This record gives sequence, C-alpha cells and structure tokens, in this order.
Amino acid sequence: MEAIVENKYTYKDFESNQEVRWCPGCDDYVILRSMQKALPEMGVKKEDVVFVSGIGCSSRFPYYMDTYGMHSIHGRAPAIATGVKLANPNLSVWVITGDGDSMAIGGNHFIHVLRRNINLNIILFNNEIYGLTKGQFSPTSLIGQKTKSSPYGNTQPPFSPGELAIGARARFFGRIGGNTPKEMTQMFVDAEKFNGTSLIEVLQNCVIFNDGCYTQFTDKSVREDKQLFVEHGKPMIFGKNKDKGLVLNRLTLEVVTIGENGITEQDLLVHNAKEQDPTLHQMLVRLQYPLVTGIIRSCDDITLEEREDVLTAEVKSKSKFRKTDDLFFSGDTYEIK
Repeated sequence: MEAIVENKYTYKDFESNQEVRWCPGCDDYVILRSMQKALPEMGVKKEDVVFVSGIGCSSRFPYYMDTYGMHSIHGRAPAIATGVKLANPNLSVWVITGDGDSMAIGGNHFIHVLRRNINLNIILFNNEIYGLTKGQFSPTSLIGQKTKSSPYGNTQPPFSPGELAIGARARFFGRIGGNTPKEMTQMFVDAEKFNGTSLIEVLQNCVIFNDGCYTQFTDKSVREDKQLFVEHGKPMIFGKNKDKGLVLNRLTLEVVTIGENGITEQDLLVHNAKEQDPTLHQMLVRLQYPLVTGIIRSCDDITLEEREDVLTAEVKSKSKFRKTDDLFFSGDTYEIK
C-alpha cells in the first residue's frame, strides 16, 4: 500500500536533535545525509518509517533519524525488523547493519531474511573491519590484513556480501561507494519502491582503523576507470572516455575497448537487473576489474507476506471455525474443580 503524503518533506524533516557522533571524515555521514535526502522522494509518511539497527558504529543510525527506530541487539536486527514488518505491513522498515554485525553473529538472520523475501530494506555498511570495538578483523577483512586481532595478517578468506546474498536468493542487491551520495540517494529510493527484501552494500571507509580500504576503486582520480556503474537496460560501459565495456567470452566476463578489434557498443553486454536467473548477476558481483556498482539485481518475486496471506485465506475458507470460541468448544471439554 502506497501512502499519500500531503506535505512535501525536506531532508531537514528527518534530522533528529541528537549530536552525530561518528569520527570526522567517516562515510557514515554521507550515508546518513543520503538517506535523509532520499526519504522525501519515497512518498512515505514520516510516521510510517522505522529504522532497526544491531550493534556497531553504523547502529547509531536510528538516533540520528527523526523517525521511529530501535537500537537492537548484536546481529538480530533482521529478526526484529521482520516482526515489525509482519505486525504492520504498511510501515517502511529499514535494517541498518555493518559487516561484523550482519556477516558474523548475525549471519543466520541475514541469509534467512533474504531468502524469505520480506518487504523490507537492508543497508550494509561494509568497511572490512570492526570499528566500534577498535579495529579487529571482520568477516569481510582481506587475507593478509593486519589488524588488532591479526597483527601478523588475517588468514581467513573474506565473505563477499553480494555473493552471499545472491546465494541466499536475494531478489534485490545493489552496491555503491561510500563517497557517491547522488547515486546512493537514488538507490535508497529504488530500494524502497522494490516489493521484497532489498540489500544495498555501501563500500564505507573507516578513517581510523582501515583507512583507504576502497581507495583503489572509489578515489575520484580512478573511479571512472575502476568502477562500472550498471543501469538496467543500458550497455555495460565504463572508463573516463566511456570506451571500455564488458562482453561474455564463453563463461568469463571480459573487458574490451570500443574501437579495437572491431568492437562496437552493440557488442557489449546490456545490463538486465530483472533477469530471474542469477548467474550473470553473480558473475558481476565477483568481478574485480572493473568493480561493479549500481543495482546489480532487482527481480520481482512473491513476498513472504503475500505468500502468508494466500495461505491464510485458503485455510480460513476451508475452516469450520469462524471465531475462537468455535475452536475452544469444538471437542471434549473438562470442568476443573
């Protein structure tokens, strides 16, 4: 159900009176302002918006939004958000989580909310480190990464949130650099309009404990050459001169240059985010050069709520009981003295 908003909001309507307490220079500020700018474009009433967070730097988010919210417990935000959404399907529910919160202690809750396809949204702040607890390696930290808990280098292979999500049958997955607010704002709007679970991974820099973790992809001097921002229905073109693109060479994605070896724009892959088969989406998520950002997957499917509604209606239509008393007094009764 789409809410009717009589008065147009501005981003200031979603600013709380709480002092924002993140480290100066943290990308969390960009995510916060992008969300505050996105909400007025969603057509949702302010009183119908709920943010649920777990534990971590990102989980302070609900305090900074002038909406309903809950700072919940470690890794359990998807479970609590599920309860909120099922209790009131008209709410716009957002899960705010980090790579430690969602990929470690919250791993089970994370994959199951995705496979169930509940109509809520997840923003994953991925800085490849535990920031709140002062710099231990996280499930997304790279092999060899030196941290407070791996002084000689991390030996554990990292999770890729996108791979994990698509493997868990996510219907909507997007990825964006933490220093691209315009694109991020639009992705939040698109996520809210999607009917089902949406997941957006934000490649978020931690200036204190993992500074520069995505610089090779997100720095303004290299971003156009190292990132491919995909848009549904458009050719997969990137590069400062818009002269590079992707083709499928057997079972491999291959970077080609337009104008070389007879390659034209018509030879390039056209992005189809709505394709039900996740094979190519998974390939795009795994690609290291270029790093693929944008909405990689957005395919329609029935939600858990819709499936439950259908089942409930079917059971009710066949039931001989019309009220609770009919059930209570339907069989033998016993009098207790």
